[in-house]
Amino acid sequence: MSVAALRWTGDALELLDQRLLPDQVAYVTCRTAAEVAGAIRDMVVRGAPAIGCAAAFGIALDPAASSYDILAKSRPTAVNLFWALERMRKAKDKRAEAEAIFAEDLAVNRALGAHGAKLIPQGARVLTYCNTGALATAGHGTALGVIRSARDKGISVFACETRPYLQGARLTAWECLQEGIACTLIADNMAGYLMQRKEIDLVIVGADRIAANGDTANKIGTYMLAVLARHHGLPFYVAAPRSTFDAKIADGSSIPIEERPADEMTGYRGRRWAPEGIAVRNPAFDVTPAELITAIICEKGIVEAPSRERLQPLMSTSV
Repeated sequence: MSVAALRWTGDALELLDQRLLPDQVAYVTCRTAAEVAGAIRDMVVRGAPAIGCAAAFGIALDPAASSYDILAKSRPTAVNLFWALERMRKAKDKRAEAEAIFAEDLAVNRALGAHGAKLIPQGARVLTYCNTGALATAGHGTALGVIRSARDKGISVFACETRPYLQGARLTAWECLQEGIACTLIADNMAGYLMQRKEIDLVIVGADRIAANGDTANKIGTYMLAVLARHHGLPFYVAAPRSTFDAKIADGSSIPIEERPADEMTGYRGRRWAPEGIAVRNPAFDVTPAELITAIICEKGIVEAPSRERLQPLMSTSV
């Protein structure tokens, strides 16, 4: 990607304002941990790996003890945030550690992509969800990184729009157009129809937290796609770095699920379409049970039919 989600200048963190895409490319400059936390909370930067990288740079900017709590409260579901903060807490050289986390994430994503590309057949029609590309990471991406790594196989992408925040419509579609990856945008509720018509060959998504037994939290609507994929006999893959694995969470029932503001459901960018006074639920994530996941792809390889026993050697114990 010619446009980077995060730019570190040494005394500031510049974050691509993903709220403005695809209409405008603009950066928000953060000089304190509180400003980074605000940018994470307000969705200037999003995507579990990118959130972790941003938090690390937040500590590099402002290593006071209070900064860790401020950043930890910015978003609760993505475990990469807490993994990065723990690494920063232990590091003596905060700036060097933040730069290392960023560089490692890029290398991890490329390794993950190479492993995942082996699972993508020639000419496959791949359904993906939310945004898991360079915008959600230090670069290359997780699920979309697998697609990038398999692009020479002549594959094509169906990108779900990803209600209510439209990360697929605004971000994944934009990334694919930037790189010339064949992409068709669909509404979330069209996936079952296309599967029924045998127009989709597999599903690949990212993750914000993977429990010890393989249950996976990802953007709300992922569970629905996993159920549809199982019914239609399609592979359902999860692509995520090991920093997303959380050994301290036994199963999906213990994963904290963030509730986002109601106005993300009732309208967008100042335009309201729902009636005033309507009650709203807006969980940002759901949990897909491990038994619906064909395989989990990480930088160390592929774990088929994920279970507690199969994932145990890969589990992070740092959070």
